[in-house]
Order: sequence, then C-alpha cells, then structure tokens
Amino acid sequence: MSREGSGAADPAADGRAPQLDPMAVIRSKSYIGALVLAAILGAPISAVAYGFLALVRGVQQFTFVDLPGGMFSGSAPAWWPVPFLLLCGLLTALTIRYLPGRGGHSPAFGFVTGGGPPSGRELIGVAIAALATLSLGAVLGPEAPLIAIGGGLAALTVRLVKPDAPPMAVTMMASAGSFAAISTLLGSPILGAFLIMEIAGIGGMTLSLIALPGLLASGIGALVFIGLDNWTGLGTFSLALPSVPATMPPTVASLTWALVLGVVCALFGWVIRKSALSLRPIVHLNRVVVTSALGLLIGLTAMAYQLLTGRSFTQVLFSGENGLPDLVSHAADYPLVVLIVLIVCKAISYVLSLSALRGGPVFPALFIGGALGIAASGLPGLDLAAAIGIGIGAMSAAMLRLPLTSTLLAVVLMGADGVAVTPEIVVAVTVAFVATCVLPVPGPTGPEPPTTSGDPATTRTEPRPA
Repeated sequence: MSREGSGAADPAADGRAPQLDPMAVIRSKSYIGALVLAAILGAPISAVAYGFLALVRGVQQFTFVDLPGGMFSGSAPAWWPVPFLLLCGLLTALTIRYLPGRGGHSPAFGFVTGGGPPSGRELIGVAIAALATLSLGAVLGPEAPLIAIGGGLAALTVRLVKPDAPPMAVTMMASAGSFAAISTLLGSPILGAFLIMEIAGIGGMTLSLIALPGLLASGIGALVFIGLDNWTGLGTFSLALPSVPATMPPTVASLTWALVLGVVCALFGWVIRKSALSLRPIVHLNRVVVTSALGLLIGLTAMAYQLLTGRSFTQVLFSGENGLPDLVSHAADYPLVVLIVLIVCKAISYVLSLSALRGGPVFPALFIGGALGIAASGLPGLDLAAAIGIGIGAMSAAMLRLPLTSTLLAVVLMGADGVAVTPEIVVAVTVAFVATCVLPVPGPTGPEPPTTSGDPATTRTEPRPA
C-alpha cells in the first residue's frame, strides 16, 4: 500500500534498514523452498544422530558390561572404570587441544548462543570429543553435541549447495538441523524444539520464521528415529520414565515442600556450577595433564561408590539417561544413606565433567534432581511422584536456567501423571529459577586470558554465563 502523502519517513532515507515483514517472507517462494529443504535434511541428519547415539551406547555396553563380564565372574570389580575414565580425559583433552573447534563449547557455561554453527573441520573435533567423553563414562549428556552436529551438518549442506546463501538462510537451516538431531532425545520432538527456541531467546514472528523449518525437520527426524528403532532392534534413545508412582492431588504441604526444594536445588546447582567454573583456570594450565587427572578422579569417585554401597559404579557414570528410569522404578530399594552417597558421587563426577570435558548439562541434572526427589519423598505430606517431579524440574531450572523447558521436561517425563503434579513442578521451577538469578554469578566475573602455557590451542576466551 502506498504511503505517499502520509508524512511518514522513509526508513531508507535516514540510513535505517527497512523492517522485515515476516508474513511476506512466509508467503515467498524462497521460504517454501526452505521448508522443503528442511524436510529433506531432517531425515539424513536424524539418521546421523541416531548412529552417533547407537555408537555411544555400544561402546559403553562393551567397555563397562560385556568386557568385564567376560573376564570376571559376577559383577565388574570396583576399580574397572578407573583406567577408562583416565583414557576418557586424555582423548578428550587431545581432541580439544589439537583439532579445530576445541571440541565445541564448554558445558560449564550451559547452553551458549552466538558464534554460528561449527564448520566442516570443526565438526570432526566436536564429534570426536563428544564420543570420547560420552562413551567412556563421563557424566554429561549427548544433547549439546547433537545440537552442534545437526546445525553444523545443515549449514555445511546449505553452503555446498548455495555458496552465496544469505546468513539468515544458513541460520534457519542450521536451526532445523539442530531440531532434527535431538528430535526424540528428550522424549518428544516438541521438547527438543522448545529447548532450542528458549536457548535462542527469540520471539514473535521471527520465532515463527525460524521455528517452522525446525519443527518440520524435527517431525521428520522423529519418524526416522522410530523407524530405526524398529529396524535395528537397538531400542529407543528417547528419555522416558516407563514406571511412575501413583500421584495424589496437590496439597498445601506438597506445595510448601516444592518451595523449599526449589531453594535447595538452586543452592545445590549453584555449588555445582561454581565448582565447575572454578576448576576451569586449572584446566587451562595444562589441558592434557589436568583433564586426564580429572577423568581419573571421576573413575575413582565411581569406584568409591561401589565400595561404599555395594552397588554398581555404572549408577555414577554416564549421563543418567538410562539410569534415571531404573532409579525411579526401584526407588523403594534405595535406603536414604545410599541415595545421599549416590547424589554426592554423581554431583562430584558432574562437576569434574563440566569443568573440562565435552557434552551437555541436561541429563545429569535430571538424574540428580530425580534422586533428590526420591530422597525427599519421606517428608510428611510429600508423595513420591510429586517429589520426583519437583526434583527434576527444580534441578533442571537451577542448572539450565531455562524455566519453561525445565517445567515441560518434568511434566512430560512424569507421563500421564504429569498433569496432576504440575502445580508442584511450576512452584519448584519458579522458585529455583528466581533463586538462581538472585544468587551471585558463579565463577570468574571477567573473561579468562588466552592460555599459552601448556595449552597452545587456546587462542580465544569462552563466553561468560548469562
């Protein structure tokens, strides 16, 4: 419509760029083409993500179950994880130091936006660092590496097909690739998409422009994951709680405990983040030696857990994606003392992994939150289902600082009973998030100087947490 005679200023006349009309973009042929490309890319990227997860699980199974099972009668000895965690630290450190991209972002800062997807050369380092970290027992999740790999593969494809593609198109396709890579990892393609959108922190019609290709790729990716689950027989890689305790309607007591546990989780999460960030300057003194030593400490922590409790060291190791359903299903079999030892050992291993290794922060936070909820379920007026939902939601909010995603994670994980415990989860997440924001920002307040001694590959600083 003509603006002639209206007296409105022309944005181009004063040097301002004209505002983007999202509706016009959505109606354009190029955007329809982007949707088609997102659907096409969703299938192969999801297949790559599935293959990566299958490889991680296969190495874990062989290293920590099949190999000791063939060498020893009964369960594996308590010392078994120690050499493999030492190897985990060594391989990850060498990858970060010598390969491009430094293995991706440090998980100690949570999810970091900006900087664009990794390039083709950087993707190799991200994949190898994540594979070494996750498959050899470190306490981190696969979500952050998969987001980086999916986004990097999609951006690389766009640049190969159309080298002169505008930055907006590359960003849109990278986002779609990330959506596809974690399409069912968190139990639902909607949850994965919501995680990425909340990390990006965009809204309005701009969100719709970015989200539509991603949601389409995520839906295609979910179909690929389901098909590969059935075809390969490897099982599902989606987070789910197949057995959830019966719930009770919310009460004043349960809501009060949600408030208290929200504060407790915020403080516990702050201690974990503070400890991990405080270790990072030490890691930078000599990346290879210190990271290997931290891997050794993770192995010793898992060994101590088995010696103290008589239960398998595998409960301390790994992301907790597979351990959380088993923990919830057998919650009644865990005495309070064992739960406390498990939470402490898992948290120590989480801190050490966050400080130097490569992976995502989501799944260990869910596991620790679930264990805290089970430990608190004996409090008067707090049933087991509500306690688990409260712990998962509050610990996620404390570690991720993404309140909406944390609420959805807890509600969806609780399955059909998630609706019944939603009030307690909302209260716990809100309190944990606000308390986390009120607490001092953990770690150094300024950027770390580039390290030249012992870690020549460190040539730029990491972003500071928000």
